[in-house]
Amino acid sequence: MTEILDPGELFSLKGTRAAVIGGTGVLGGRFAQCLAAAGAAVAVLGRSQERGADVVSSIISAGGSAEFVPVDATERSSLESAAAALEERGGLDILVNAPGVNSTTPFELLDDEEWNRLLDVNLGSVFRTCQIFTPLLRNREHGASIINISSASSGPPLSRVLGYGVAKAGVNNLTQYLARELAGDGIRVNAIVPGFFPAEQNRTVLTRDRVNSIIGHTPLQRLGVPQELDGALLWLAASKASGFVTGSLVTVDGGFSAMTI
Repeated sequence: MTEILDPGELFSLKGTRAAVIGGTGVLGGRFAQCLAAAGAAVAVLGRSQERGADVVSSIISAGGSAEFVPVDATERSSLESAAAALEERGGLDILVNAPGVNSTTPFELLDDEEWNRLLDVNLGSVFRTCQIFTPLLRNREHGASIINISSASSGPPLSRVLGYGVAKAGVNNLTQYLARELAGDGIRVNAIVPGFFPAEQNRTVLTRDRVNSIIGHTPLQRLGVPQELDGALLWLAASKASGFVTGSLVTVDGGFSAMTI
């Protein structure tokens, strides 16, 4: 009979090293805390030294291992510096890409500058990070995992988030392309597709009327809370739990994408 692992061992990340791009945000900070609680040594990457220090402090206070590494994921040179620092510390087993910026500008008023910014932060940053960090993830003892953070707005299209939605649709496609490209290096690439979780990048989008509309279209009749992404994150991060999973888009949305009318 095939061995059945204890659930604690199945999802343990002890002895692994992880990096969270966008780890200074609401969801990214939660991802960093979750990985650390499972035993990973976590690098919190982002632009805000203050918010990064807060996330690191919360992890260390809980008995975990963490450090802040400054990075601007829209700048290749900044990512290269961060990658070099992490390589010196022993490489990576887990990479979480959680950058994000949103906009409510309607299609007819969306100018080139804002359009390019939305694509660059939400999609370009993921592409650059995966490309630059891939050498750190190759040929790890138990394989490696890249987890990209997508969005329910990646399709079917939602109102008021055109640029963001297009970029996140690109994240889905990029995830599946990279799953093919990097499998030979022992790197699994998957994406989590969250529904509606209040965070900094969607603060201006989630007006009261908008929230009521979303809840009315969600079978579970509420918004999500960050800890409800923990299970999907740990499953995709842990090689013993999801070693045969790559190229998948894991939806966590309270049933939003299952609704029609």
